[in-house]
Amino acid sequence: MPSESSLPKPQDGLILDDRSGSAKAATPWVPGYRMIHAVRSWEAFVETPLTGSCNAVVWVRELAGDFGEVAAWGAPSGDVEALDVPALRSAKLTPSGRQAADAVLHDLDRLKGIGHEPGIERVERYPRDDDEIAPTDVYSFHVDSSTVPTETILCTYAGRASEGLRLDQAQRMVDVDGTRAKLLERFGGDDDERFAEYLRESHLELHYKELPGAEPFSFGVGNLWRLAVQYPGSPAPAFIHRAPAESGAPGTRLLLIS
Repeated sequence: MPSESSLPKPQDGLILDDRSGSAKAATPWVPGYRMIHAVRSWEAFVETPLTGSCNAVVWVRELAGDFGEVAAWGAPSGDVEALDVPALRSAKLTPSGRQAADAVLHDLDRLKGIGHEPGIERVERYPRDDDEIAPTDVYSFHVDSSTVPTETILCTYAGRASEGLRLDQAQRMVDVDGTRAKLLERFGGDDDERFAEYLRESHLELHYKELPGAEPFSFGVGNLWRLAVQYPGSPAPAFIHRAPAESGAPGTRLLLIS
């Protein structure tokens, strides 16, 4: 797996409308790939539609403060832990830590104001799926799904950032010939609607393999992302992403998720 420093970063160029009356064209987060629109304001972040030509919006930001202090705040008690938001509001932190905490809380408040239910997680590691044929943990490239219209919001404030994969550099795990054959053998039936239902119920159809030559890219630390989700009637293809591996990570992750 490539290191975060080797993952592609956004190229220079125009950003979506930043409410200054200037540039309207989108900077591709990954050079040559325009499904991800980079913006420079909260208004553009929430108003840019997710469509067939845009399945992710990223608000590119440089946040000030010590987010590592926030990630280490309190008494860590598990591999994945939801932070106590009311307690964080009154936590005793250094000035730099308070600046970081206030930035996180501001994001939470704004997202709640538009109907989201975000949370903040401190992550050391996620559970691993040891399935040798088709692991379906969050370290596997996948899309999120829902039965109703929704979207995923992510921001990594500290630690290694989430990673994405271009649609044209990915193949559904269940469509890989060798993998599908092994899954069918495990299922013990025919490749029919019953098998398709088995793949849906086990979430296998949501996971992807990288095609040869694929180049995963980093979300970057501090950037706020809106991702298209798979649901009936969705106007945008769901965005493929994964959690970064812990190996070589620069410390505990502090993650907003909604």
